[in-house]
Amino acid sequence: MHDLFTTDALSVLVVSFGVGIVVGLTGMGGGALMTPALIFLGINPTAAVANDLVAASVNKSVGAAVHWRQGSPNLRLALYLIIGSVPFALAGGFIVKYIGGDDAETFLTNAIGVALLFAAASYTLRMYLQLRIIASGRTTTPHIEVRPLPTLLVGAVGGLLVGITSVGSGSLIMVALLLLYPTLSAVKLVGTDLVQAVPLVLAAAIGHVLTSGVDVGVLVPLIIGGTPGTFFGARAAAWVGQSVIRRGIVIVLSLTGLKMLGVSPTWVGIIGAGMLLLGPLVWGLIRQTAGVPAFDPNSGAWQISRSGSDRH
Repeated sequence: MHDLFTTDALSVLVVSFGVGIVVGLTGMGGGALMTPALIFLGINPTAAVANDLVAASVNKSVGAAVHWRQGSPNLRLALYLIIGSVPFALAGGFIVKYIGGDDAETFLTNAIGVALLFAAASYTLRMYLQLRIIASGRTTTPHIEVRPLPTLLVGAVGGLLVGITSVGSGSLIMVALLLLYPTLSAVKLVGTDLVQAVPLVLAAAIGHVLTSGVDVGVLVPLIIGGTPGTFFGARAAAWVGQSVIRRGIVIVLSLTGLKMLGVSPTWVGIIGAGMLLLGPLVWGLIRQTAGVPAFDPNSGAWQISRSGSDRH
């Protein structure tokens, strides 16, 4: 990975473009998808986390800018998240350096695996909560009363997790926001999360750059591929149905997390097949118990009707 014009660099560029689209579409999935992808491409975990965080600080800025222009972020909510997350995110790289050597790589691999499974579980919870909101007919609103202390705590926990593993800025934090502010509209939620994620990821990136540096041969393809992908995804977020995409991400996160934790390929394959075959049926039953059609893609767990003020 020492040259920019190599097959490995092209692989990173293609993968980062695809991940960027997911980030722009959903507001999550950057570190959760990109970091393990880099590790599977042969990059050691420490370098994968460091380079992904630096690239994400650029790519997420693109998505945040698009949502900012659409007027979607709740800036007061984002500010509290930033105050809570930035110091802990900055500390992440120093924690990894303190562990040191081969122990650091083993620790990071296991930590990323656990974080991915946690992200998959929280993602599923997020879809279920959104489903309950739809079924209850609860009205969403762009205006909420910010709760400072719980929001600061969410930022701190999310910041520490992102600072160590690069996973969580758009998955775990967003689920926590949904629990704290269930009436916040979808477009506000995604926009706020993207805005707060920029300084969070930047702080985490600085911590890792100071302790381990970056590899230009990895970083440049990440940015070149991820930036246009994130821009395209953010522009398409308003009209792309995301129900299937989100369920697919849950499966990918789960299987990747198991692989990172050393589960045998045979069992990963069996679990993956089970999720693909039985997952839609189980989700259909859950939808029915919530009072919505089992397999209606137009009432997916994320597509909440927006008020007119949300569209501007």
